[in-house]
Amino acid sequence: IDACLGRIQSALRQSGGAMLITADHGNAEMMIDPVTGGPHTAHTTNPVPFIMAEENARQFSLRGDGSLRDIAPTVLGMLGIAPPKDMTGRDLRVPWKNQQ
Repeated sequence: IDACLGRIQSALRQSGGAMLITADHGNAEMMIDPVTGGPHTAHTTNPVPFIMAEENARQFSLRGDGSLRDIAPTVLGMLGIAPPKDMTGRDLRVPWKNQQ
């Protein structure tokens, strides 16, 4: 997966694109069901990563209190589009205060 993501990121960098990596739930902390010994496939309440790789990413930090509903407003913000009023999420990006 790492090699494939590297190739994708290289192509995105050349074309001016962005890569966002996230998930809707996490269970890496509990891969094995302690009762059955089999795979644990249910959702957990643990946080999941949100990784943003794009040319302007270093101009921002990411809010730590994000949720799935914040992904679409973040993508719209990256595109310079204001989210519709009925969208309840917020852009995860927070501009650095002391940009150079």
